[in-house]
Amino acid sequence: MDLNPYVVLGSAVVGLLVGLTGAGGGALMTPMLILLFSVKPSAAISSDLVAAVVMRPVGSLVHMHKGTVNWRLVGWMCLGSVPMAFFGAYLLHLFGGTSAQQQNVQMALGAALLAGTAAMLLRFWLDHRSGRERAGTIAQLRIRPLPTVAIGVAGGLIVGMTSVGSGSLMIVLLLFTYPLLSAGQLVGTDLTQAVPLTAAAALGALTFGHVQFGLTTSIIIGSVPAVLVGSLLSSRAPDRYIRPVITFVIFASGLKYAGMGTTALGWTLCLAVLACGGCWLALARPWQPGWRQRHRRHGRRSPGGPKSEPAPGRDTDAEILNR
Repeated sequence: MDLNPYVVLGSAVVGLLVGLTGAGGGALMTPMLILLFSVKPSAAISSDLVAAVVMRPVGSLVHMHKGTVNWRLVGWMCLGSVPMAFFGAYLLHLFGGTSAQQQNVQMALGAALLAGTAAMLLRFWLDHRSGRERAGTIAQLRIRPLPTVAIGVAGGLIVGMTSVGSGSLMIVLLLFTYPLLSAGQLVGTDLTQAVPLTAAAALGALTFGHVQFGLTTSIIIGSVPAVLVGSLLSSRAPDRYIRPVITFVIFASGLKYAGMGTTALGWTLCLAVLACGGCWLALARPWQPGWRQRHRRHGRRSPGGPKSEPAPGRDTDAEILNR
């Protein structure tokens, strides 16, 4: 069993991003293994799933400690995701033999990544348009069983086949289904339900024989400590800076797996960067007076929503002390 130090280093970077943002490790880890280290897609997906069984509980425990896990929501999602994850691993076994079948796996992975990119961009746009804070609490959540089980079924099947879905797709679907909860609360719930989900998918991967144990060990050594550090820092991390980077990486990987050539991919990514920069300029308008002050106030806003103002006619604590 050979350990690859470069895989360890790359896994640490991915693990840190997963801990900071809650984005699915498969959306970043699997493309890295295939594109940078020339690992076969079926082996990369299966090895990543087995490593995730060790990696995901670390981030989940941090969110359990913070009280950001809704156990009823976890139960309904696992009802659909766990059996479908095992079935997805079986489908991967059927598709993962010849070179033509490996190409089918790559196309499926690319479709999953591009769908995740589109959903994340749509979420950003809807949140910006509404201007509404996601300030609901877990206790206020009214569970919708059928849509929640459907999210689990769709996500579990995709996770089993591509190792992508828990953070990249399922959390986006949850944000649309339960729009009042903050992203941080949904990340904690999603990370927790991903533990049995990835365990079922990993069991399928072990059963059907795609796992490379040296590769899996390298991923675990690099990712587990990084996920712990990222999860501990997630309450302070500037989410508005990190998530666009991950969205860009997912988009690039999806285009590559969908069959786009290297030159076309380079031009497409350049145009995407220019388009995103133009959208940011149109929305932020940094040339207007007072932009820096507004930007700083937005950055200091608490995750639970804007700070409440004192009631009219009541003195604040600072005013009382200064009398």
